[in-house]
Amino acid sequence: MKQEQGFSTSVPLGGSSRRLGVLTVGLGAVATTFVAGVELIRRHGKHPVGSLSQLGALESATGERVRIADAVSLAPLDGLVFGAWDVLAGNAHERARQVNVLSREDIDSVAEPLSAIQPMPGVFLPEHMPTLEANRVKSAKSKRDLVDALREDIRAFRRSNALDDVVAVYCASTEFEVEPSPSHRSYEAFLQGLEKGDPSITASMMYACACIEERVGFANGAPNSAVAIPALRERARELGVPISGSDFKTGQTMMKTAIAPALQQRALGVNGWFSTNILGNRDGHVLDQPAAFRAKERSKAGVLESILEDRGEGLYADLFHKVRIEYYPPRGDAKEGWDNIDLFGWLGYPMQIKINFLCRDSILAAPIVLDLALFTDVAARAGWGGVQEWLGFYFKAPETEEGTRALHDLFAQRRKLDRSLARLALI
Repeated sequence: MKQEQGFSTSVPLGGSSRRLGVLTVGLGAVATTFVAGVELIRRHGKHPVGSLSQLGALESATGERVRIADAVSLAPLDGLVFGAWDVLAGNAHERARQVNVLSREDIDSVAEPLSAIQPMPGVFLPEHMPTLEANRVKSAKSKRDLVDALREDIRAFRRSNALDDVVAVYCASTEFEVEPSPSHRSYEAFLQGLEKGDPSITASMMYACACIEERVGFANGAPNSAVAIPALRERARELGVPISGSDFKTGQTMMKTAIAPALQQRALGVNGWFSTNILGNRDGHVLDQPAAFRAKERSKAGVLESILEDRGEGLYADLFHKVRIEYYPPRGDAKEGWDNIDLFGWLGYPMQIKINFLCRDSILAAPIVLDLALFTDVAARAGWGGVQEWLGFYFKAPETEEGTRALHDLFAQRRKLDRSLARLALI
C-alpha cells in the first residue's frame, strides 16, 4: 500500500501501458474536436496546444520545472479508446464534418478511426431540451431502467475494448434549469425518484448516476445539475468515484478570471462589467431559450462576485455585472465575446477596458476534455472519491463540497491544481 501525503492507493499509479476508455456524453462539436484532435496528435504529430497534461509543467522540490506528463503517471494517448452516447445518428467522422470545426483535410486524414466510433443511443428528456431534435434515443419503462441501460453500455464498452478503466466527460447541450427537489437530497430518495419518473431528475443526472455506479469518474462540462445534487455526491464519496464540474471554462469567462484578479491585486475599482457573446453552434441554439440560458447565466455571472468582493474599501460595492448570449447562426462554432469594463483608479478617476475575443469554442474546450479525462483517471487510481475541487481550474462554476467556497481566480485555481498534481507526482 503506497502512502502519499494523506492518501493511499492499493493500485500502482503507473500508466504507461494502460488502456483507458473515454466516454463522452454527446458527439457534437466539442467531443468530435477532442477525439479527432487526439487522433491527429498520435497519428500525425499535431501539437496538443492548450493541454496542461501534455505541455504543462510543475515545480519540483528542488525548484526544477518538470513536465506534468513526466511527473504524473497519466494514461498514454496511445492507450485511449473512445466511445460516446448521442441522441443524433452519425459516426464521429460524419458528425465532425457536420459541425465543421476542423478543416476537411484534418477530419478526413483520421477518417478511419473516427468512422469506427458509432455513438450509443442516448437518453433524451424533451422537457429539459425541447429545442433539440433526437433520432437515436433509448426507450425504457422507467428512468431507473434507463440508468440500467446506460450501465450496461458502460460494461459492454469496457468488455469489448479490454479496458483497464473508464472515465466519462459530459459534452452535450445545456438542459433547462430544474429546481431542487426531495429526490435530490439522498441517494435512496434519488432511486425512488427514478422509479417514479420524477421530472426533477434530468438526463445528465442519469448519466452521472450510471457512471458512479460503474465506478467511472465523471466530469460535467455543461452548466447542468448533473453532479451538483447531494444524492450523487453522497454516492460518489461512498463508492470512491471522482466527480467534477461544472461548465467548461473556455473563452470569455477564462478571460474574466484572469483580468479580474489583476484589477483586484492592483486595488483598482470596478463599477460595471458588461459581457455579451454571439454564438452560432448547437449550444448557441439551445441557449437561445431563456430556461436554458438561466443555468448558463448563473455559471458565467458568479465568477466576478467571488473575485471582486468588496471588503469595505469601496472598490466593488456598486459593481453592476451583466451577461448576455445571442444566437447568431452565421458564426457557427466561432464565438465572439465582447466585454466592456468600467473601472476607476487614483482619486476615483474613470477608465475603461474593452475586450473583443474572437475564439473557437470547441478548439478551447477539446484540450480541457483531454486533461479532465486523464486527471480524473489518475485521481480514481489514487482513491480520491467525491468532488474533485482541484479540477475547478477547468470550470466556470466549480463544484465544491458542502461548506467550501469555490475559487474563481484563475491563478489561485492553477496553484490548487498544481498542488494536487504534485501529490500525485513521482517527483
